[in-house]
Amino acid sequence: MSRVEREAAARRIMEQTPPRVPPDLCADAVRLGDRLLRRRTLALRLAWLLLWAATVAFTVWALTVRPWVEPPSETTPPLTGW
Repeated sequence: MSRVEREAAARRIMEQTPPRVPPDLCADAVRLGDRLLRRRTLALRLAWLLLWAATVAFTVWALTVRPWVEPPSETTPPLTGW
C-alpha cells in the first residue's frame, strides 16, 4: 500500500460519521469500576487478615515450642566419685 493509498484510506475513515455510543455506556463503566474496586478492596483485606493470622500462629508456635532454647541432653554424664 503506497502513501497515497494510505492517505486516501485515512481520509475515507475520517469522513465517515463516528459510531453511535450506547447511552448507558457511562453507567456500565461506573458499575464495572465499582465492582472491581470492591473486589480489590476485599482481596486486600483478606490478604491482611491472612498475614495477621499467620503472624499470630507463628508467635503462638514460637512461644510454646521455644526453638531458640537448646534441647535437653539425651545422655547423662558419667557418675564418678561415689
